[in-house]
Amino acid sequence: MANKEILLVAEVFSNEKDIEKEAVFQAIESALEAATIKRHVNQIKARVVIDRKTGDYVTYRCWDVVDANDKIDGDVEFPETQVLLEVAQLDNPNVKVGDIVEDEIESVDFGRIAAQTAKQVIIHKVREAERKKIVDAYKSRVGELITGIVKRIEKGSVYLDLGGHVEAFIAKEDMIPRESVRIGDRVRGYLKDVRLEPRGPQLFVSRTDPELLVALFRLEVPEVGEGMISVMGAARDPGSRAKLAVKANDPRLDPVGACVGMRGSRVQTVSNELAGERVDIILWNPSQAQFVINAMSPAEIQSIVIDEDKHSMDLAVSADNLSQAIGRGGQNVRLASQLTGWELNVIDASKAEENSEAEAEKIKQLFINDLDIDEDIASILVDEGFNTVEEIAYVPVSEMLEIDGFDADLVNELRSRAKDALLINALKIEENIESAEPTQDLIALEGMDTDLANQLAAQGILTVEDLADQSVDDLLSFTGVDEERAAKLILKAREPWFAEAKNK
Repeated sequence: MANKEILLVAEVFSNEKDIEKEAVFQAIESALEAATIKRHVNQIKARVVIDRKTGDYVTYRCWDVVDANDKIDGDVEFPETQVLLEVAQLDNPNVKVGDIVEDEIESVDFGRIAAQTAKQVIIHKVREAERKKIVDAYKSRVGELITGIVKRIEKGSVYLDLGGHVEAFIAKEDMIPRESVRIGDRVRGYLKDVRLEPRGPQLFVSRTDPELLVALFRLEVPEVGEGMISVMGAARDPGSRAKLAVKANDPRLDPVGACVGMRGSRVQTVSNELAGERVDIILWNPSQAQFVINAMSPAEIQSIVIDEDKHSMDLAVSADNLSQAIGRGGQNVRLASQLTGWELNVIDASKAEENSEAEAEKIKQLFINDLDIDEDIASILVDEGFNTVEEIAYVPVSEMLEIDGFDADLVNELRSRAKDALLINALKIEENIESAEPTQDLIALEGMDTDLANQLAAQGILTVEDLADQSVDDLLSFTGVDEERAAKLILKAREPWFAEAKNK
């Protein structure tokens, strides 16, 4: 049946909504299918095909081809939508199970379609097409600055009008705390995600993300935008304070001065955009220790102790400078830690010195006892940076010979005594392990038995906490349990960890 009205509807919707005409045709086909199904008493399957040039459309009734094994009392389970393979093959021998067979049936009149059904389906399809178009237009812009007009505010969340019937959403937690915005205000944000959702917001914007700070400096400082200055990291306490690490790719440039601007004009512009957030510009350094010192500015660091295993640093500052180093509510050290990626611990320099002296005395006493040497030689070893007996046993002889007053005989004797001490200590540990017994909490652990608990105790694993520190591979290497049981035991032992993390 020819129907110019269909072509007219497709043309009008396509032009008014600025979407592909194909999406409108598909919407009309869905509306016609719905009307066809509604006309029948039983729930049938239907398919409508519209000729995109003439507006003619044909309606087909559809059946799914099912296997003869699906018979129920000699017929298919759903006769309105299914047909047996043997029946379908009477018309087409090439039909297979899973195919769809169709018969042309009388089409409903487009002009008599229930107006509400047609309207709802078409509007729904058009809306889907519009939303997909928005996603396609913005998904390549994730990570960019977005500017919009505040359209509405709901429970602290803000909706921005980006123009062209496009909205962006800033969740309450992505808004700067205590920032006052009103309808009609122009607001900038960082586009952090674009998602094709059936309803609700699709463009998700943040004003608290550290990347917003980076994007603003890229916009405000030409040298950053052109790549002459690289931003190496950013950390924020939104609305209060932020730190930005920069480095110059051109040795003639002062990266900090360029970002601050004449009389602080550039950094002030960014600060105003972020509701008065104070921004510290930090000079990045390839030396992690120096980078941390820069990041802790304006506090002055007197000494640093680095623990590579824990990825942490102890920073010693004077008592007068302690509060400045920590910052209000720990803000300064927290931001510096986020910026550098190191766990930073600020301690009083006088206490750090006391701790260092106590540690040195402890190591010296260890050397005296284990190596049977006098206090003078032990003090020299500590002053030279030796911390363990193992270091003395295996450090190259040439390094020890460089110590003033040490000759070959003394060095060889020290190394020999150190190796003997290590052997004796290892034997003691092994004896202790062999005689050790598992604790009752380990034996009572769900999935544990006495034999396995004794095997673990022989390896020094005496408590549930000891077991929690193990990996599945560890258990497989010295017990006869299978991988699944090992994993369950370790997870059970770690349950207190999860409970503690949940309560924080």
